[in-house]
Amino acid sequence: MKYRRRIFFTDKQKSEIWDRWQRGESMSSIGRGFDRASSSIYPLLSRTGGIRPPARRRSRLALTLAEREEISRGLKAQQSLRCIAGYLRRSPSTISREVRRNGGRARYRATQSDQAAWDRSHRPKPCKLAGNMYLCRAISAKLTRKWSPQQIAGWLMREHPGDESKRVSHETIYRSLFIQTRGVLKKELLAHLRATRSIRRSRHATLKRSGLGQIRDALSIRERPASAEDRAVPGHWEGDLIAGSGNSFIATLVERHSRYVMLAKVGNKDTNSVVKALIKQSHKLPRELYRSLTWDRGTEMSGHQQFTLATDIDVYFCDPHSPWQRGTNENTNRLLRQYFPKGTDLSIHSQAKLNAVARELNERPRKTLNYHSPAEKFQECVATIG
Repeated sequence: MKYRRRIFFTDKQKSEIWDRWQRGESMSSIGRGFDRASSSIYPLLSRTGGIRPPARRRSRLALTLAEREEISRGLKAQQSLRCIAGYLRRSPSTISREVRRNGGRARYRATQSDQAAWDRSHRPKPCKLAGNMYLCRAISAKLTRKWSPQQIAGWLMREHPGDESKRVSHETIYRSLFIQTRGVLKKELLAHLRATRSIRRSRHATLKRSGLGQIRDALSIRERPASAEDRAVPGHWEGDLIAGSGNSFIATLVERHSRYVMLAKVGNKDTNSVVKALIKQSHKLPRELYRSLTWDRGTEMSGHQQFTLATDIDVYFCDPHSPWQRGTNENTNRLLRQYFPKGTDLSIHSQAKLNAVARELNERPRKTLNYHSPAEKFQECVATIG
């Protein structure tokens, strides 16, 4: 039976891994930097729930290696412990304990004693929740009711403004959940957090940090024409990608006035593939019925200037973390999941199949259109400009 070689990281490598994790890099990206798989990075991070352990520091009151070397020289010169303590400006009892716990006068060695002291000092600070049954019960009850740690911490502060023992920070709650060696909050409570992940991600691991949200020369949705906002004028579209397994995607477009849907097959999520597919779709419509496009902050539209140059259609971008600003498209994507369930391979569907699905959606009557269908409303718009 062949065993895989165990992977070890040096202290310097561990520090670099934590630095990159805190900057928001993924485990796959970190692993590539060390020519290793993400599976070799996960054990290091998961040991403390994705939360970087604090750097160990010696107490300013502890004996230093230089002081221990002076003790060793003094013992070799047959000086008394009180004499050595006076020279170092330390209490005689401090020197006495140091020598006694490290072999006595005959076997005291400075380097070995210094390392032994460092090893003995490796004691974790006790968690504030440990032994505090009120806090543990209150936090568990609120987590079960889907409260966030920040909401719980704020509520405790409001309920007990003058009692420090009954208040705790949201960071302590997160640490108690993700670092199970603390043994104060049950791991099952993690399931009640909004982000159900097994280890804590850095606060910098956001859409912006991974390149999302950093669209150059982006036009904000706040600059979009007022006629798009009130749906009075046709031709203003919202777009997005829906994802499937195996890195497969479909571009979805919906017109705000009529709710008319168009679907485009894209080969990949890279901006070149997406922009080419959108340009091809735009050529199927009269110019009057394609005035603007609103998209989220995904990097697939970082080539928006290329799209605008080819079509003379401005692209407007939503604010970060604001999918409701493309509400028509979000609702349409939910309807499309009936045809393209999550986790399925979307690359198997031809453009003809996508057109058939779009046609079926467009022929459904909608309550918001007084039970007219999007196809009927869109045809009215075509007839108006004809």
